[in-house]
Order: sequence, then C-alpha cells, then structure tokens
Amino acid sequence: MDHTNKCKTPEFVTGNIHSQFPAGINLCNKIAADAFIAQKQARFALSARVRTPEVTRWLKLLYWETEFSMNTKNIFFVGLVVAASGLISTPLALLAGLIYGISFAHPYHLDAKKLSAFLLQASIVGLGFGMNLHEVVRAGRSGFAYTALSISFAMLLGLGIGRLFKVQHIPSLLISAGTAICGGSAIAAVGPVVNAGEEEMAVSLGTVFVLNSVALFLFPVVGYALHLTQSQFGLWSALAIHDTSSVVGATAKYGSQALMIGTTIKLARALWIVPVAFAVAILKKSKSRIKWPWFILLFCLAAVAGTYLPLFGSLYPKLSTLGKTGLTVTLYLIGTGISKSTLKQVGVRPLLQGILLWAIVAISSLALIHLGLISI
Repeated sequence: MDHTNKCKTPEFVTGNIHSQFPAGINLCNKIAADAFIAQKQARFALSARVRTPEVTRWLKLLYWETEFSMNTKNIFFVGLVVAASGLISTPLALLAGLIYGISFAHPYHLDAKKLSAFLLQASIVGLGFGMNLHEVVRAGRSGFAYTALSISFAMLLGLGIGRLFKVQHIPSLLISAGTAICGGSAIAAVGPVVNAGEEEMAVSLGTVFVLNSVALFLFPVVGYALHLTQSQFGLWSALAIHDTSSVVGATAKYGSQALMIGTTIKLARALWIVPVAFAVAILKKSKSRIKWPWFILLFCLAAVAGTYLPLFGSLYPKLSTLGKTGLTVTLYLIGTGISKSTLKQVGVRPLLQGILLWAIVAISSLALIHLGLISI
C-alpha cells in the first residue's frame, strides 16, 4: 500500500482525529470527538473508490458498534440528568448507577471517578451552610473519644481477620484502614505510603465500595426497625459506614438531625487519615507525601458562615440544597464505577475480610448505642 492509500485507512482516520483531542478533555468534547470519528469513518467507507466486500463488512460492524456505544452514552447521561434533577433519592441514584455499571461498559470511567471525588467534597461544603456551628462542635467533641477508640479497634481487628483469611498484607491493611476511617479516602491516602500496586488498590477499593453500597440501603431499614432516634442513627452511621458519601446519603434519608450528627462525626473521623498515614509511614519508613483533607476545613467555614453571617441568610438554604443534589449525583457516579470486572477482581478472601470486619464494627457499635452506653 502506498503512502496515499495508507493515509485513507480507517485506522489512520481514527488516530488522526483522536490526536486532535488531548487526554484531558471533558466529557462533552469526548462525545463530539466520538461522533466526529464515526462520521469520518462512515464517509471513508462509503467512498466508491474503496468500497469492497471487506470494507462493507467493516462498515456494518462499525455501524452497530457505534450505535451501541452511543446508546450506552445516552443512558449514562440520562441517569446523570435524572440524579441531578432531584426527582430520585440518594439510594435510588446509587441503585441506578449500580445497574448501569453492571449492565454496560462505562464509556467515561476515569472522568466519572474524578468528577465524583470533586463533587463529594464540594457537596459536603455545601451541606455545611445548612448546619449550626454550635451543634457541629458539640457533636464533633462528643464523638471524638468514640472515634479514636473505634478506629484503633477496627484497625487491629481488621489486620487480625486479614491474617486469619490469609489476605495479602497490603490489601489487608488498606481494607482495615478504609473500614476504620473513611473508606476510599483513607485507602487513597494510605496506599501510596505502603507502595500499593494498582491491583492491590483496586481490590481494596472494590471491597469497600461494594460494602459501602450495601450499607446505604441496609442501615435506614435497620434504623427504622429498631426505632433509633435521629441522634442514635447519625452516630451509628458515622461509626459503622465506610465512606462519607454513604453516611451523608443514609442520614439525609433518615432526618436533618441525623444528617448533621452523622456528617460531623464522619468528617471528624476523616481527619484521622493524617495521623494514621503518618504512623504507617514511620513504620514502613516511607517518604511518600500525605494528602490533607482540606475540604473539611471548608465545611467548618461554611458552618461558621451559616451561623454568624445572617447577611446572606437567604443564600444558605439554596447552597445546602445544592450540596444534597451534588451528593445524589456523586452516588450515581460511584455506582456506575462498580462493574462485573470490579466484583471479579476483589476476590473471595478480601471480600470475606471486609464483610466480617464491617459486620463486627456495625453490630458492636449498634449494640452499644442501643443500650445507651455511648451517645451524643
């Protein structure tokens, strides 16, 4: 094939178009790029000069592949719009995301992951505008001792269970940290400190995210069945649910007081990422840089503004509502990131470690709260 014909191949057309769109583009640009590529390839294949039986077959395959790809993208964005509309609750948004993630190949997996991380932090800051600083401080101060004890208990127990099930040391440590502190954020902070590989990070995050999704549906049901007060439910959720997103999602469904208590104690818990990561770094003699959860400071500043700056009082409820909407979208995006391959990659032993550790933490903390031995 001469140079002229080579430049007219489908591979050349696709590669040439993609080179015009760098990796950092946003979702809208990617949709435009995909549509442009499909159009160019179709025009190329329809050209009379190159229409052969082989090209015709290729065109048919391209047509069905493009049609299916565009359908999955359309479904993804329809779900995103519905989640952002406020028409569905946070559990339903997560369920819709899970159904999508298990049913289709995610066309924007990495972009959705980055967007969900940003949206979670921004949504928590937005929720801060709807909270009273005095209540936040009281809940945080009351839950500090419970948090310190429960983190120590969960870390040691998790490592023991991991050894019992013969889970590799690094995934065992990451699952324990994710359960003890704040799910994926803790794993993301501790992982680089212990030089965790991609597979070890994926196994740990997959385990925590699967259980995190279950907790969002299970906890409100148990709370209503046991007639827990909003204060009790908020405390239990903060102590026993892995990730901040599911804590906020579960408590928001239960009530405003449960939301305030659960969010505050969970964020106080998230601050333990730093000392735990430092401790692990010292033990492992690691020089990796530790990320600070700066969004927690912004949450506190939002609560200060909501309490002491009445000048913008009409704006705070809107920001708080925007935070709840952002959280619903976040849970939808998190759900779309859990696929069949994620479930397969986790494996039986790490999942058993995560389930048993989570069950012990959840049941023991619920018993102590229900008996009135710990309270806010």
